[in-house]
Amino acid sequence: MSATVPGPDGRPRCGWCAAAPEFFAYHDREWGFPVGDDRRLFEKLCLESFQSGLSWRTILAKRENFRTAFDNFDYAKMARFTERDVGRLLQDAGIVRHRGKIEAVINNAVRAEELIAREGSLAAFLWGYEPDAKKLAKPQSMTTSAESVALAKELKKRGWKFIGPTTVFAFMQAMGLVNDHVEGCVTRAEVERARKKFKPPR
Repeated sequence: MSATVPGPDGRPRCGWCAAAPEFFAYHDREWGFPVGDDRRLFEKLCLESFQSGLSWRTILAKRENFRTAFDNFDYAKMARFTERDVGRLLQDAGIVRHRGKIEAVINNAVRAEELIAREGSLAAFLWGYEPDAKKLAKPQSMTTSAESVALAKELKKRGWKFIGPTTVFAFMQAMGLVNDHVEGCVTRAEVERARKKFKPPR
C-alpha cells in the first residue's frame, strides 16, 4: 500500500483511506485529533474491543447502531446493564452480536466508574500514557508501543477485558495520543496544530 493516496480534493491522505470511500471523512475529521472527553474516550475503547478480529470499516458502518444500543456509551448507564440487556443486545442485528465482547464492554463500564473515582477522570488516566513523540518510530510502522503495552497491562490489572496492546495502540492513534498520520498526508499538520493547542487532562 502506498504511504499516501489522493483524497477527493486531490491532496494526499494516509494510504489506508483507499480501503473504503467513507474512510476519507473519518480520517480528515476524527482520526488522530486529540480527545479529552471521558465519554468519547470510553466509546472508542469499546468500539476497538468490538473491532478485534474484524475490520474498522465494519465497526464504522455500525457506529450509530452501537451508540443507540449502548445508550450513547454513557458508562454510568452501561454499568447498570443486566443479563436482560445482554439478551437484548444479542438480538440486535445492527451491532456485532458477540457475547464475550458485549459482556466485556459492560464490565469495562463498571471498571471505568471505578477508575474515575480513583483517578478523577478517564481522560487524565489515559493521557498519562501519552508517548514521547520524539521517541516514536516512523508513522504507521508499528501496531503496538511500550506505552500501549503498559496501558493494556494496567487496565487488565484493574479488571478491564478485551483490551490488549494492539487494541490500545489503535485507540491511541485514533484519539490523538500519537500523531500517526504519515509524512506527506495533509491532515498530519492539522493534527499537529490541534495537539499543540490541546492541554491533556491532569
